[in-house]
Amino acid sequence: MNFNLASHGTSNSRNGILFANFNQDCTSLAVGSASGFQLYALTSVDNLELIFDNQGETTEVCLVDRLFSSSLVALVSITSPRKLKVCHFKKGTEICNYSYSNSILSVKLNRIRLVVVLEESLYIHNIRDMKVLHTIRDTPKNTKGLCCLSISNENSYLAYPGSSIVGEVQVFDVTTLRTVSTIHAHNSPLAAMAFNHTAKKIATASSKGTVIRVFSVPDGQKLFEFRRGVKRCVSIGSLGFSPDSMFLCASSNTETVHIFKLEQSNTEKQVGSEETGTWMGYFNKVLSNSANYLPVQVSEVLNQGRDFATVKLPFTRMRNVCAIAVLQKVPRILVADEDGYLYIYNLDPADGGECTLLRQHSLLRNTYPDPTTPEEVPTTSHQDGDSPLFHSSSVDEDVDKMESLAIEANILSLDDKTNS
Repeated sequence: MNFNLASHGTSNSRNGILFANFNQDCTSLAVGSASGFQLYALTSVDNLELIFDNQGETTEVCLVDRLFSSSLVALVSITSPRKLKVCHFKKGTEICNYSYSNSILSVKLNRIRLVVVLEESLYIHNIRDMKVLHTIRDTPKNTKGLCCLSISNENSYLAYPGSSIVGEVQVFDVTTLRTVSTIHAHNSPLAAMAFNHTAKKIATASSKGTVIRVFSVPDGQKLFEFRRGVKRCVSIGSLGFSPDSMFLCASSNTETVHIFKLEQSNTEKQVGSEETGTWMGYFNKVLSNSANYLPVQVSEVLNQGRDFATVKLPFTRMRNVCAIAVLQKVPRILVADEDGYLYIYNLDPADGGECTLLRQHSLLRNTYPDPTTPEEVPTTSHQDGDSPLFHSSSVDEDVDKMESLAIEANILSLDDKTNS
């Protein structure tokens, strides 16, 4: 659930926003910018609390991921695209840093693992000591760093593209470090993926952007199929489940965010209607029978669900990320865009329909570097190779040092709330 505007060491954001990312439970928003990174708390509709701003301390942060409500963040900058920094932002300390053989395209965190995605490989680290536990090599080209990591304590899964030609999802268990299953989701390459909070479902979208599917995990059974639209192909940038897994939102490069309701499957609805003996049940039975004589593509369209609610954004052709969060005990649709705004919309869980804009917050107040201050580019040394290395003479010494710092400062405690 993020967008990244950094590409090949350059920034193409007109307002300094390079990256936006909701944390694992959508309680905070991280923004990478030309002047560093900012963290915002998402607790109410009317107030957007700035938790942290390191303006001027780090140059052009293009990736940032915060571990739930802890003080642990993982950072990548444009000036050092192969280098991952793991920091404790409250104490202002760097826990460790790694260098990789190629540019880092994505970073994901959960309570037990940190995953780094390169174009043709993935590194799985232990979150407690940052040691590399496993490397998945020679993956199909993944130029966008597409992957998702579940947040469930019971089912800790990683999903990544299994093909660059078709929409194949590889599901990997990061606890046992074994491949779990392969899901054949789409005929076109994958564009977006997301686990629900229990990691029992995964939503997928392809590069065509017309159909969104939801599968059970790990067996890969198709549970739901939704049609976003038929008039045009779009680029779907993000998918997000609600905390109770009843709703799924999808944003793209159009002005519409679609919200789908995950009720009983379409097949179950038809069976239920037939059993009632109503006219609608009879119609569904005729439709179902006639689908057997229609081309597969046509019958699939007839069985696809439509959106339950929509958000009309005040822009189009702009990269954004969406999420469904509970603010003040009410479900809300959140959208952060590359122009530097966070939009909060209502969601009527009973009737759906078009969602109303409740509040628009600016993210730009802390994103511009001081023009009077010369930009300081940090000097770093990179170590290329197949395995990531700490920037020192001994990997083991640095791991031990990091573990000591973590214990001493309670850095890796997931209970380290920002208000504590």
